Amino acid sequence: MTRTHALHRGRYWLAALAGLVLAGCETVPVDPAFREEPQAYEYKIGPGDSLNIFVWRNPEVSPGAIIVRPDGKFSTPLVEDLVAAGKTPTQLAREVEQVLSQYIKEPLVTVMPGGFVGLYSEQVRVVGEATEPQALPYRTGMTLLDVMIAVGGLTEFADGNKAVLSRPADGKWLKTVVRLDDLVRDGDIEANLPVQPGDVLLIPESWF
Repeated sequence: MTRTHALHRGRYWLAALAGLVLAGCETVPVDPAFREEPQAYEYKIGPGDSLNIFVWRNPEVSPGAIIVRPDGKFSTPLVEDLVAAGKTPTQLAREVEQVLSQYIKEPLVTVMPGGFVGLYSEQVRVVGEATEPQALPYRTGMTLLDVMIAVGGLTEFADGNKAVLSRPADGKWLKTVVRLDDLVRDGDIEANLPVQPGDVLLIPESWF
């Protein structure tokens, strides 16, 4: 076998292998469900969030800014190891009031979150060939374009038009191919889709 023949044969098998891999990764065109706007979203506190807790007319038990611990709990004067993760700021304020009512008459509490890490289950994760792959806190009205701006766009090796958006739904994962090259590099707004809490965006590497 000549060197030229071997080279052509090697290229043939590489192309065939790439075709098989890509064929195995094919998903259906964009499911209409992925174009639907998410239902009304209410922020839930997560580990790492900063909370400013204010007790009206009781500055001595108003701790100011505190950080939710990795276990999802926090402690303040008169309030020990209270779970914050998974609750809205209003829900948490009412629970703090219940605890403080043992010591203070009719306490009025306000909880104002900051930092906005949120629950892991509600973050939008970007993996693969993004400039800065990361987990992003979900924000109301967030789209693929917002996500790509936050992660710095695609790398030069990305196969953006074969990216897959996965979404948890009733214990399963719905998947659809998204056209990130068309969106980011060509400005095709038709390729922009709303994202939802818990979405995972996988951006593969181009074979060629």
